[in-house]
Amino acid sequence: MTRPSADRGADSTFEHWAGLAAIAAGIGGVVYAVAFLGGVVLGANPALGMLVASIALALGGVLSLVVLVAVYRRVSAVSHGIALIGLALALMGAFGAVVHGGYDLANVLNPPDADVITDAGLPSPVDPRGLLTFGVSGLGLLVLAAEARRSRALSRRVSNLGFLLGVMLVVVYLARLIVLVPTNLLVAVPAAFTGAILAPVFYIRLGLELRGR
Repeated sequence: MTRPSADRGADSTFEHWAGLAAIAAGIGGVVYAVAFLGGVVLGANPALGMLVASIALALGGVLSLVVLVAVYRRVSAVSHGIALIGLALALMGAFGAVVHGGYDLANVLNPPDADVITDAGLPSPVDPRGLLTFGVSGLGLLVLAAEARRSRALSRRVSNLGFLLGVMLVVVYLARLIVLVPTNLLVAVPAAFTGAILAPVFYIRLGLELRGR
């Protein structure tokens, strides 16, 4: 059955806005990477770096929600069940990014009298070592990108970028989980490559594709 023209128009409008959200998420990824890696990890300006990074992380999570649903809508026409698993994982990661960013922002705007968690070297209670932001997000993106490539819902180039990004997000999580020290090259190099280069390139290219360009 042919879908009514009104539905096709709604899909086109949604993908247009999802494309803009993807481009904004790509730009926000660069802002987050520069603020966190340069300001916080390298110590250029920890307070400002954490403020900007926390805002960028929370907003990026919200923007990625729209983008992930747009990708799912394309993939689900061919592979509904597996695509739904990928979407669920990716959405968990996006919500984790929003909560993580909000938690950091709350602490920056109103610093606690004592930061027992940080002083004791404990992982974040809302996103331990980036479990949601990196690990779960990466797994979800891996599934969606693999299904997008198999079903040709996205171009091969964008699907491959998404798959590589998913792999690198999992690598960053494992590095952060095992090595712990963010300035260690085993953590800093993959994190910088993923956050400052790979993620922005993927989201911007995906945004242009969703907008039909």
